[in-house]
Amino acid sequence: MCLRAEHHVRITNKTVLKMMREMGLRCLIRRKKKPGAYSSYKGDVGKIFPNKLNRDFCAERPMEKLGTDVTEFRQSWGKAYLALVSDFYTKEIVAYAVSEHPDLAQQGELLGMLFPRVPAGEHPVLHSDMGWQYQHIFYQQRLADNGMEQSMSRKGNCLDNAATEQVFGHLKDEFFRGLDTPSFPVFKENLASYVVHWNTRRRQVKLNGLTPEEFRNQYLRTNGAV
Repeated sequence: MCLRAEHHVRITNKTVLKMMREMGLRCLIRRKKKPGAYSSYKGDVGKIFPNKLNRDFCAERPMEKLGTDVTEFRQSWGKAYLALVSDFYTKEIVAYAVSEHPDLAQQGELLGMLFPRVPAGEHPVLHSDMGWQYQHIFYQQRLADNGMEQSMSRKGNCLDNAATEQVFGHLKDEFFRGLDTPSFPVFKENLASYVVHWNTRRRQVKLNGLTPEEFRNQYLRTNGAV
């Protein structure tokens, strides 16, 4: 996709695979989630919302359906946590926060980045699992105050949040596999660079070979929003 879009090379997928074999290059297969991975589920500690999406992650426009979750990264110096919000239409990471602690302060930072990006008049559905953060009154009140609807996966159904988990899967394979940084600030800086890469450089088959940023801008031009 990069050869076609950025270098205007006429080439087929099969030719690329053949060249990769000749050069000894191969794609790494995504690893399954390890047992004992971070989970924010602490039982019913607040209000539970119904699963409004019911695994229907297809959206018709940007900022219609969003997904959020938290994942853990283990480094030699300790742990880091990434909370993000992804747009199911553009596949874009529209907001994120990196912290050494998966707490409400991290969620506050995340929402502080998200809300200014929601266009006036839009009321996105924000889908999550049943983690304690998403059941907390602080989190729920901030969403309500900003006109956003909550949706939650059913208990023990990881596929209900598959679209967001897929982002984490790619991120951990492409950015994190084999990585050990010297400190949290360096890790945070490297992760921020990858988010920029994901949004502006990483082309996706489901976006017809465009990057998330290009796909969003294409929608805005087509619909007269810019």
